[in-house]
Amino acid sequence: MTTELSRTSALASRHRELGSGLEDWNGMGTAWTYNSDPNAEHDAVREAAGLFDMSPLKKVFLRGPGAAEVVDHVITRDMTRVTPGQSAYGAILTNSGHVCDDAIIANNGGDEWMLCHGSGESMERLQESAEGKNVEIELDDSLHNISLQGPKALDLLNAHASIDLGDLKYFHHLKSELFGHPCRISRTGYSGERGYEIFADQSVVCNIWDNILGRGKSQGVLPCSFTALDKVRVEAALLFFGYDMTSEHSPWEVGLGFTVSRKKGNFRGKDAVYALEGQERFKLAGIAADHGDALADGEKLLLDGRNVGVVNSPAWSHRLSKSLALVHLHPDAIAPGTRLEVDSEELACGAVVEAIPFFDRDKTRTHA
Repeated sequence: MTTELSRTSALASRHRELGSGLEDWNGMGTAWTYNSDPNAEHDAVREAAGLFDMSPLKKVFLRGPGAAEVVDHVITRDMTRVTPGQSAYGAILTNSGHVCDDAIIANNGGDEWMLCHGSGESMERLQESAEGKNVEIELDDSLHNISLQGPKALDLLNAHASIDLGDLKYFHHLKSELFGHPCRISRTGYSGERGYEIFADQSVVCNIWDNILGRGKSQGVLPCSFTALDKVRVEAALLFFGYDMTSEHSPWEVGLGFTVSRKKGNFRGKDAVYALEGQERFKLAGIAADHGDALADGEKLLLDGRNVGVVNSPAWSHRLSKSLALVHLHPDAIAPGTRLEVDSEELACGAVVEAIPFFDRDKTRTHA
């Protein structure tokens, strides 16, 4: 049975040529796998650079005098401190203080903001926050975004950009030309590496994609699937909405407390989310399982026979030679070194709690 997709990437033919079946994510055909080895793609991200098509993320523009007030109300970060050319990552909350999405919001200047999000409820919450405000909200599917992540990303892009990307700080963005095409380049990503997201119109994104891969081939740059993306983001302990967090979870439970700006004014779910602080049923944590492959997800985690958690995002890291997983654990079981048992109908094995992120714990690579 064919899934009816509501959104189409201009890069779909490139993904098919690489062996993708264009599985659905967020209403768009997405390259979950290629014919290539995802471990080789993983290596490219860590040693050279990997190119991902992140166009399934939804790009929502807010324009007008009321735009700043709306974005500040809809997210947990204090957006009044985000100046033109900056971005901020945060949680989108329900009125009950639970996480219904996460997003990056960019201040483009001139009363224009761009919210980039996945499969959660950001659009619905934006529309609620915009009621009665002087603001226009537009989902722009003609704007695509591709992401080059890895240690060679800067030099490769900088040789063909009209701005000096070496001066671009983490979570900052600028308009540029890349290979002669207009775009916006943001120093952000989802890999645990220094990387750049390139926002460009569908009419030019294929040419930018082809140029990056063509010019980067000799340096080890590869097109990368979402299977490889899952490996690098689990190593870096980066969350995926729907797996590591849902609308049943508070930000304090899933490691997003750092996104709640305590000195900001009113925002959706403010009183409720502070009432939930200190009431955590579990905490985000990481484990390494005594297993030679990735776990399946959903396995129970036991401490002395007691159910203390669940596996959410598993991945086999051939680079660390470990079966890793992001998990939810009872607060009394999260200390690194704690020995657990993984329990499911298909598998029983041991595991140990590890500090997260598993890779580059001081985040020297992303913040370099």
